[in-house]
Amino acid sequence: MKLEKYQELVSRLFSGIRDADTKKAYQEVFDADTVATIYKLMESGYIKELGNVISTGKEANVFYAVDETDTPVAVKIYRINTTEFRHLWKYIEGDPRVRIPKRNRRTIIYQWARREFKNLETAHKHNVRVPFPIVHRKNVIVMEYIGNENNPAPLLKEYLPEDRENFVEDLLNSLANLYYSAEIVHADLSEYNILVWEDLPYIIDMGQSMTWDHPLAYEFFYRDMNQLLKILQKLGKDYKTPHEVIAELRRRAKG
Repeated sequence: MKLEKYQELVSRLFSGIRDADTKKAYQEVFDADTVATIYKLMESGYIKELGNVISTGKEANVFYAVDETDTPVAVKIYRINTTEFRHLWKYIEGDPRVRIPKRNRRTIIYQWARREFKNLETAHKHNVRVPFPIVHRKNVIVMEYIGNENNPAPLLKEYLPEDRENFVEDLLNSLANLYYSAEIVHADLSEYNILVWEDLPYIIDMGQSMTWDHPLAYEFFYRDMNQLLKILQKLGKDYKTPHEVIAELRRRAKG
């Protein structure tokens, strides 16, 4: 990208930002290559305008945006310079779907973002309630925005649904489809990775998610089940052990 075009886009991205937290979130993820990637997504109509930060994490920040039709979307941008890629490598190394010609930071983070996009695609095809993945380029994923114009959907950690019975039914059906139909292990399931919107659960953050043939799949599956047990108990369900939860998911999968 030519210097003047880069400077123009940086100015455009930052022009309407007044909030200090959002400005910091922008600065954390926007190196020259990421700006070039956003520019190409803008040229293609996937992003018209990038807005406030929705969430910040150890590896990525998520921003509110609108596309060329003014439809809200969420834009997840993985950090290139500060992400600890050795942490990511253990998830990628045993994944038969991933081939990495060079083991360097940028390549691994690009593959991580691609992996999350593919996991979301597969999950969505198997009727798992996840944000619909729209497009992936390098370290950027554009996906369905969950929330309204004023507020993004809260995390289950922060907000309990009013209709808990319906929420639990939908959550268990989605997870049965994820583990046994899509054949994907989330590998980081928790109340921090489930959104609540209109009393429905949306499962998020699937970069680390893996297929059953990954050597760590069963270890992470049982960790997920321990977390799911805690979630269900918090929602008032009378499950006593992770094995009861697993049996329920299998029953629904055979359904």
